Amino acid sequence: MDTKSSALIVMAAGMGSRFGGLKQMEPLGPHGEVILDYSVYDAMEAGFDKIVFVIKKAIEKDFRELVGKKFESKVDVSYTFQELDDLPKGFTLPEGRVKPWGTGHAVLTAKDIVKTPFAIVNADDYYGKSAYKLIHDYLLEKNEMCMAGYLLGNTISDNGTVARGVCKMSDGYLDEIIETTAIDKNSGIPLDTLVSMNMWGLLPDFFAKLEEGFVDFLKTNTDPLKGEFFIPKFIDHLIHNEGAKVKVLPANEKWYGVTYKEDSDLVKAAFKKFDEDGLYPGLK
Repeated sequence: MDTKSSALIVMAAGMGSRFGGLKQMEPLGPHGEVILDYSVYDAMEAGFDKIVFVIKKAIEKDFRELVGKKFESKVDVSYTFQELDDLPKGFTLPEGRVKPWGTGHAVLTAKDIVKTPFAIVNADDYYGKSAYKLIHDYLLEKNEMCMAGYLLGNTISDNGTVARGVCKMSDGYLDEIIETTAIDKNSGIPLDTLVSMNMWGLLPDFFAKLEEGFVDFLKTNTDPLKGEFFIPKFIDHLIHNEGAKVKVLPANEKWYGVTYKEDSDLVKAAFKKFDEDGLYPGLK
């Protein structure tokens, strides 16, 4: 297998100071693990040799203490900062804007430190071991953009509806992502439909395109207080306007997350079983 370097960008800027009351840092594992711990562990096991945490400067000290120090001795760890006023030349922060600029802006913060193929994930989603391996190996062997596609039935909650990016494909490649809300098991969408959970495999030249895309977004954004620059929407733009190819890699594992407070018990039970099966010995 190709042994070239690869990075994982973890979007964690949504966490607040000391992470009080935020689902991203709720202990769900039997030894106090949070979802993010499992994600980094799985990425390292799959072969990613650089981890980049996208956070806010206001939480850097706390984040390094509570998360970063667990991994800094095991893998190359870097931090980048997603700040509201970090805008391209010629743009200023709209008065009254408090909402982050979106996942596209978060990924852009890593453009100067990531020079290899890379994956991106949300800090509060458990993607499963196989997804990291699929993305890592495809990136390095094919040198082509890709995404993990999850069976809808493996990503819905018993405690309420969810929003998912429904994938339309041809010959295993992404044609379109249709952002769909209010989904449950009775929505009429086949449960074996592949959906996006915002786990992408990307190449270094993506940053230059993303930078241009963010400028275009700022020029045309009609909602200066709430408009967001999203990765799926931008990739959809690249597919339709630049002929970009994105391979969809089916991931058969169950996704775990805490969309609703009641989801916590299910996630805790799953992580307890992982522990009993010895899948995460390095987290104890």
